[in-house]
Amino acid sequence: MPEEKQVGFVTMGQAGGGADIREIGVGMLGYAFMGKAHSNAYRKIAYMTWPPPLVPRLVAVAGRTESAVAEAARRYGFARYATDWRELVANDEIELFDNSGPNNLHAEPTIAAAEAGKHVVCEKPLARTAEESHEVWQRVAAAGVKHMCAFNYRFVPAVRLAREMLEAGELGEIYHFRGRYLQEWGDIDDEVWRFERAQAGSGALGDLGAHVIDLARYLVGEIASVSGTTRTFKPGRDVDDAFEAVVEFEGGALGTIEASRFCSGRKNAFAWEINGSKGSIAFDLERLNELQVHLTGSRPGDRAQGFRTVLVSEADHPFWEHWWPHGHIIGWEHSFVHELNHFLTAIAGDGDVGPHGATFEDGYRAAEVCDAIVRSSESARREEVSYRG
Repeated sequence: MPEEKQVGFVTMGQAGGGADIREIGVGMLGYAFMGKAHSNAYRKIAYMTWPPPLVPRLVAVAGRTESAVAEAARRYGFARYATDWRELVANDEIELFDNSGPNNLHAEPTIAAAEAGKHVVCEKPLARTAEESHEVWQRVAAAGVKHMCAFNYRFVPAVRLAREMLEAGELGEIYHFRGRYLQEWGDIDDEVWRFERAQAGSGALGDLGAHVIDLARYLVGEIASVSGTTRTFKPGRDVDDAFEAVVEFEGGALGTIEASRFCSGRKNAFAWEINGSKGSIAFDLERLNELQVHLTGSRPGDRAQGFRTVLVSEADHPFWEHWWPHGHIIGWEHSFVHELNHFLTAIAGDGDVGPHGATFEDGYRAAEVCDAIVRSSESARREEVSYRG
């Protein structure tokens, strides 16, 4: 059968029922850790979420080092590469600008792409400070394009199931949230951009803590005040290596949030627990497909009323329509498939990115909490969190 072509569309032939799926040109800034994760997701969306809302076409990837970005383009499947992100902004084939670069390159390229009429997704943290994040949000929102801050853990099936349980009131009144994100790699002497304030903005707080803060907001609600301490263990660094914070939610719940890069033996230990009047739920990223659930009074007379393990892989569980029969677990990388598929769906149908996708306003609000923790550490006082419109 001769190949059927149509500019800007992928045509499904006999097996697909003859429907056309529009393509969307993607340009990406950054090709390392997050660039690899996002590229993998764009490739999978095209066939795992069938039919996809849009078919991602990888137009160009930009990075500073020509030899490395050229190899990344070849490896990930981008048609072209550039050493200047401005070439992506000027390229009319690119409708979606994906900013997976370092934190100091989040604001300017993202704003420029949005003001050029491109939809934008930006890795977390949205920017280096709340002030910078607010400017990104305001200017991108004014451009009228779709925008998403890439807090991918909102798109883990177990996390989404927890959100559904909370929305249904299954845990009753919420009393506590406690979350931690622990890693072990901070005690190194390498020159890494994440250890430099000018590039990163902050250390473990913005890198790891922002994830905990975002999920605390997503699951429990807005954070009203914080009492925190930051600490730098490695001499000569100008970013935090760890922090601890006690937080109070607007709804009255109390919480603790911590993150550190100095926890020997902890590889990528993101865990949280929520306690309510009717039960508790707990999650550990290193057991990504599981949710720990305890509902009080669910089995009267049962003397063993502790937590039970729910394997979140049933056909009616969140996101599972895209994957395998129940029990055939998925991995960390699939959260990006869910996240970017959600964003493409919002673009294709002119729908909302929130509340499940993190908008740039969510990215800004997480940054306000981060900055309040820094202020609290400096002042040794509880700090109120103020959010701007």
